[in-house]
Amino acid sequence: MLSYQHGYHAGNRADVFKHAVLFSILQIAAQAQHDWLYLETHSAAGTYDLNDKLARKTAEADEGVLRLLKSPPSGSDALKAWLEFTGAAGPQAYPGSPKIALQCLRERDRMIFFEKHPAEIEKLKTAIGGDDRARALKEDGYNGALKLQPRRGERLLVFLDPSYETERDMDQLASWLPRAMKRWPKAAFLVWMPLFLDERELEFGQFISSLDYGFVAGTRWQDTSGKDSALEGSAIIGLRTTPAMARPAYEIAETLDSYW
Repeated sequence: MLSYQHGYHAGNRADVFKHAVLFSILQIAAQAQHDWLYLETHSAAGTYDLNDKLARKTAEADEGVLRLLKSPPSGSDALKAWLEFTGAAGPQAYPGSPKIALQCLRERDRMIFFEKHPAEIEKLKTAIGGDDRARALKEDGYNGALKLQPRRGERLLVFLDPSYETERDMDQLASWLPRAMKRWPKAAFLVWMPLFLDERELEFGQFISSLDYGFVAGTRWQDTSGKDSALEGSAIIGLRTTPAMARPAYEIAETLDSYW
């Protein structure tokens, strides 16, 4: 959706889980013998100022990353590592998924970030800067990604993080993912999914997680608005991932469940 700008929600509780898990998984991925081609279909701006007018309009980061930085939970080394990285960046440069990838992956790995929102793509290009490993492309991520193939010796890792503003977003992803898995039979996929009070995502999540082996991990909080459409949790589905990638996801989920 071209109307969606993640700056309103950057650093919220959903982001905390999503970004902490992605950070830990990419750190594990960077230990692989092979090279990676890392793709994001919906990259957004790359970094966010949690003090700007977009973020302060909702103030969602106050109960998310800013709360954790002030009062860190114990029990998860993976969560602690992400908080240290995020804290070092500072609230005016909260790192989104592209900055996490740039931090965790190696000089030998390649990264391609898709974003079609005209304002977000310009911010994304600035966030990437002159890093030769990465490209930011103003294109529909689903269409653009399917044009690509990993090079010899590379394995593909795809992170999917659409806005989920409408049920059509779920339908698009449910249609695209089986096609992508067929095109790239050795690729690994990470799918972020919001958890709603009315559980509208339940059937979708069951379908996605049934496509191949992997993991499902998530966290929920209780103080929602009470509306059926209220966001009450955050989850990641890993497909064709390793058990080593699943372990920190479960650990982070357990720690945050106790913390919220």
